[in-house]
Amino acid sequence: RYPVNVRGLSSGVTGIAAGMSHTCATMTTGAIKCWGRNEFGELGNGTMTNNPVPSDVIGLAGPAGAVAIGDYHTCALLAGGGVQCWGTNASSQLGIPASFGSPVPVSIGGLPAEITAIASGGAHNCALTAAGAMKCWGANGSGELGNGDDHSRHPVPVDVVGLSGGVEAMSTGQVHTCATTTAGSVKCWGQNYHGELGNNTTTGSLVPVDVTMPAPPELSINHV
Repeated sequence: RYPVNVRGLSSGVTGIAAGMSHTCATMTTGAIKCWGRNEFGELGNGTMTNNPVPSDVIGLAGPAGAVAIGDYHTCALLAGGGVQCWGTNASSQLGIPASFGSPVPVSIGGLPAEITAIASGGAHNCALTAAGAMKCWGANGSGELGNGDDHSRHPVPVDVVGLSGGVEAMSTGQVHTCATTTAGSVKCWGQNYHGELGNNTTTGSLVPVDVTMPAPPELSINHV
């Protein structure tokens, strides 16, 4: 109920991300430290044992600049632009076709050399390229990858339809994804049971749709 200090992280933290039951921090050294649940190897320390204190992610291919967390997996954006992920792979979120996961980082193939941002949803991931394009991989049962199909999963990053450039930022939900563009628009795709796509419907979409802005209320003028 009350904030407590995370042991060993009194300084040197540059970023943080929290998943369903685990948390990770990036450090000034380029290391990543994670703690919490580890049933699927999501802490990346080579074990599958829960850990109440931060432990180092082992096997990173280089210093990390950012970390993103799904339900039971974790991904790192390396300073050189590469992406590595670890934890469960039940939906190919580690970028490999086999269903078994990994308690240490594995590299994601099929991505351009210069990735500038990553985001992780419940069981899918997306990467933003230096050219402003989006590529996503992992679970896709609700079309959250935005590539136009709802195949249950894609182990290799796929292009988001209509977003080959001009993406400024992105965010991933449990089973939907959104992006902002340099033109100032917002586009979303995937599950829409609760209207999370913002297009005034509850119908999902396999490709990006525009978030619709409500019309301003009409002004009424009372004449005295």
